[in-house]
Amino acid sequence: MRIVGGRFRGKKLAAPIHQGTRPTSDRARETLFNILLHNPHLGPQVFLGKRVLDVFAGTGALGLEALSRGAETVSFIEKDPAALKILRENLKAFDLPALQIFEEDATHLSRSFMVPFDLIFFDPPYHQNLLLPSLENLYHKGWLGEGAIVVMEVAKDENIIIPSFLTLVLERTSGAAKLLFFRYGK
Repeated sequence: MRIVGGRFRGKKLAAPIHQGTRPTSDRARETLFNILLHNPHLGPQVFLGKRVLDVFAGTGALGLEALSRGAETVSFIEKDPAALKILRENLKAFDLPALQIFEEDATHLSRSFMVPFDLIFFDPPYHQNLLLPSLENLYHKGWLGEGAIVVMEVAKDENIIIPSFLTLVLERTSGAAKLLFFRYGK
């Protein structure tokens, strides 16, 4: 695994050796970020100066990729101890100022957030029905900024329920994954 674009392009990321984490492949991540940068409804300023949240962060690859491409800040939500170890290892390897990690279950966050996020990545474990409860939790606790872009990676055969506060902008398939791009607005 490596960062595929931006100022950290080519930098290697530690990958999980346990079964619990399924990182987004370099190819799928490159597809996702090219869509964000080149779709007229999303980019090209989608990263610059933005507050990014990487939910079900795993290795942190999506958040670190956004940081590499100009995001102002990146925060991570992850609860799995093995994934947290790899996430911390990756953050340390980038020698960045402390980035915020929320060691919590995204479906039951304990706090509201005063400064909402502009770009949110959701990459939950496939077929575990975690997407809707985590989206609703972040919505009700004020983590989604008005006009935020919400990007989801789900299994291409996975049926998901999308809450009414999100509007689908684009859907793409990349290998075994389905990439969904939404805009948040009340």
